[in-house]
Amino acid sequence: MRSLLIIASALFAFGATMTFESSEANAVVCADGVVRAGCAGPRGAVVVRKPAVVCKTVWVNGVKVRRCN
Repeated sequence: MRSLLIIASALFAFGATMTFESSEANAVVCADGVVRAGCAGPRGAVVVRKPAVVCKTVWVNGVKVRRCN
């Protein structure tokens, strides 16, 4: 009788744990490369190309300044 109660309580504890602590595993991984940056998650992936760096030479108070965006 004692072993039957121990087994029943163990099964009840396992069932309660699976009921209350179940959660989805949502992982997101992002990477930043030289040409592209991207992220992959549970609903798909996104890849973004980095914009080209454009430099201009402008005059500021009589001085030539190079500005890059």
